[in-house]
Amino acid sequence: MTELIDPSLQMWLTFAIIGGAIIFYTMDHIPLEITSLGVISVLLLTFHFLPLHDSSGALLLNMRTLLSGFADPALVSILGLLVIGQGMVQTGALEGPATILIKHGINYPRRVVLFCLLVVMIISAFLNNTPVVVIFIPILIMLMDKIEKPASQVLIPLSFVAILGGMSTLIGSSTNLLAAGAYKAQTGLDIGFFDFFVPGLFLMGIGLVYVLTIAPRLLPKTQAENGTAKQMSGKQFIVQIDLVEGNSLIGKSSIAGMFPDLAGMTTRLIQRDSTVFLPPFDDITLREGDSIILATTRRTLTEKIAKTPSLMKGAMTSLGGDEPVDDTAPEASKRQHIAEVIVAPASRLDGRTLEQVGFHLQGGCKVIGIQRRSRMIRTSIDDIRLEAGDVLMVVGTATQVRSLRTNRDVLLMEWSTSEVPVKADSWKALTIFAGVVTVASTGLVPIPITATAGAFLMILTGCLNVRQASRAVDRRIFLLIGAALAMGASLQATGGASFLAHHMIEILSGASIAVILSAFFLMVAILTNVLSNNATAVLFTPIAVNLATELNVEPMVFVTAVIFAANCSFATPMGYQTNLLVMGPGNYKFSDFLKVGVPLIIVLWIGYTLFAPWYYDLY
Repeated sequence: MTELIDPSLQMWLTFAIIGGAIIFYTMDHIPLEITSLGVISVLLLTFHFLPLHDSSGALLLNMRTLLSGFADPALVSILGLLVIGQGMVQTGALEGPATILIKHGINYPRRVVLFCLLVVMIISAFLNNTPVVVIFIPILIMLMDKIEKPASQVLIPLSFVAILGGMSTLIGSSTNLLAAGAYKAQTGLDIGFFDFFVPGLFLMGIGLVYVLTIAPRLLPKTQAENGTAKQMSGKQFIVQIDLVEGNSLIGKSSIAGMFPDLAGMTTRLIQRDSTVFLPPFDDITLREGDSIILATTRRTLTEKIAKTPSLMKGAMTSLGGDEPVDDTAPEASKRQHIAEVIVAPASRLDGRTLEQVGFHLQGGCKVIGIQRRSRMIRTSIDDIRLEAGDVLMVVGTATQVRSLRTNRDVLLMEWSTSEVPVKADSWKALTIFAGVVTVASTGLVPIPITATAGAFLMILTGCLNVRQASRAVDRRIFLLIGAALAMGASLQATGGASFLAHHMIEILSGASIAVILSAFFLMVAILTNVLSNNATAVLFTPIAVNLATELNVEPMVFVTAVIFAANCSFATPMGYQTNLLVMGPGNYKFSDFLKVGVPLIIVLWIGYTLFAPWYYDLY
């Protein structure tokens, strides 16, 4: 029965499945994971009941081939690099560079972002752009967080400029190298390092203009997945620090009425025995035994604790009662979580001071701050009587925080729980990160191996725990890559890509070389977003050589068209690895890439259509 089936039937079914997949991917109300699972299921059923054989009777597509995308080295690389990036963020390893950028560019944030994008574009012309993007994702996230802008505004542009930069030289991307290899296999000729630099530079230029001027208007302006917590981080809490021995604030003097070590916090009063100092604090040097009452946001306080644990030594000691917490110990710091709770109506805490409850809640969590919605309080935290509706900032282990769910005196705000970063581990994360990037960029060890080893080391050294690492693995990316590679394998095995190419040539027979080149570029640019860019380059380079020979044109004209068009993988997240890398951190949807990427492809197509005939003298 199978022999009677026309192989073109499978090809047309593949076209239909791919078209349907793209439609469903663009529907935001349908989870991307469901669409990916559906695509894989339909392909498996189709080629199980309608198997595809070659002329010798050998099976071209089987279950193992269709599911091989889930073990693809590209997928392993992306997931490993996402875990490494999470380790960098969790330990605050890149806070220093981001702070420097902010310090020198806080008044010109657009210039700072432009500088970063230009650096990425230039470096990507000479190094593998995947590790370059990995470096800048946490930097740009932290940069945008500092200026209170959503990271979604810069992460797709980051990926796009990396792809654009890779267009200009032979080693700019693996796509270029594969096309050059296929070209040499067919003609015996080599492609030089800068052979297509001029048209590549032109496309980089117009692409950069689009990314900087038009793309920001199309990008989502919403926060990433943790945006809710960040939007709430602007609330001011009252925090008290008692300066005990070992506190880093002892001996610090005020400058211009403020304390530089408390930058970002508002010092409301300083209590020294029975004397109270109110701002401005002129010529005051902090002493052991002083109590500092601060108004600060949770985010600022968390950053201070993570960066300088001894800064909060007094606060943590007073909270612990008779059992001081050694918060300078890395293991203790790693276990610290900060959360927010609301004093419940009819709570036993209502009307009592924090001193009376021992600064502890049932379960062991300690109160380190209080926020009252109606007003800010200028008094010692010991004397504040709690009221129903007060928001308390608490610190404790993960177990202690979870125990608050059953505490009838307070209501735990689940979204507010976060782990205090362990800045003491930042050097470990930086060392691992630098090693992975160096080894991967030099090509000594393949990226999948370095990424996997780097992720393992992040967990082994304590920069991340298993839960944090697993949270960095985005299931949308996992399923999307599996579905995309299954569609690509089906399209290639059924001959669909070659069918489209030859059909286009037949339709355009008799047209000018410039028109055929333009149409060829557009077709490859469309297919590279469905097939992988590498598969597109390998598949269409021989077609380009044959087409150029038929038209009596220098083959490099059409081969460079393949190189540039295969790099136009902007319209789908699975089009290129860097798109997948930014998808999770930017909380992008499939439709976001279509919305921003399709116009860029059109801009590059039009630009190439106008530039190539002039540059190659095809008129």
